Amino acid sequence: MRYEGTVYRPPSEANSLLIQATIGCPHNKCTFCSMYKGTTFRLRSITEIKEDLLMAKNYYGDFITSIFFPDGNTIIMKTPQLVEIFSYAYRLFPHLKRITVYGSARFVNKKTLPDLITLKEAGLTRVHTGMESGDDETLLHIKKGTTSQEIIEAGSKLKEAGIETSEYYLVGIAGTARSREHAINSARTLSAFSPDFIRMRTFVPMPGTPLYEDYTQGKFRLLSPHQALQEVYTFIENLECLGSVVLSDHVSNYWDVNGVIPQDKASMLESLQEALRIGENYFRPPHLGHL
Repeated sequence: MRYEGTVYRPPSEANSLLIQATIGCPHNKCTFCSMYKGTTFRLRSITEIKEDLLMAKNYYGDFITSIFFPDGNTIIMKTPQLVEIFSYAYRLFPHLKRITVYGSARFVNKKTLPDLITLKEAGLTRVHTGMESGDDETLLHIKKGTTSQEIIEAGSKLKEAGIETSEYYLVGIAGTARSREHAINSARTLSAFSPDFIRMRTFVPMPGTPLYEDYTQGKFRLLSPHQALQEVYTFIENLECLGSVVLSDHVSNYWDVNGVIPQDKASMLESLQEALRIGENYFRPPHLGHL
């Protein structure tokens, strides 16, 4: 397999074969993100992708059960191209059970519902979507390039097509100024379509990004550990999803809180109340962490 640049994947794809289908990110303007910098976005050729899949077959044999196709927003590839590489992967690996990609709402929405159904039938199992926030003012501030309504539209289409949705909520990305609105409006946005998974990450400023510069200049105030936990409490308190699995599966988070909405909401909130009774000195400093 041939890799170009740093290859990023969700923690839940730790056991997946990684085959780059695209290089970089077609948006690459988010003020908080340090990924794919210095990389010009491009699609790899179908021939190259197939060659890498065959290399993996020759190296690992038949026993690949999961494939993740980086880089950012691989969903942007034309539907027939994606179908071709997915179909080839399933022919190569007889035990393959799942194929996943990154795809933000803006690029998911470039697909029609029939497109997404075609991708589902070709074996696309899950799309990982970096929503970050469902609050329009926050989305505008971090230059995410999408709106809450577009997030709802994309999530609803994926659900209707039968493709699992894994949405990411970025705790603290609105700073202290808009933390509550960020939490409430993100919960409302997600509740509109009940994604299969809601994965929480806590914002840590990364050097070299515009939001890091705002932080160092005092224009952006990070949440303290208790403020971040309170934001998570408000977020979960306002979730009205049906069957969404909430996961705190990242080292950046201050507290491990997991469950299914709505049945586990009360126990999750109780766990967060326990965390809020712990002194802030117990937790890492807000500016230190690993994304």
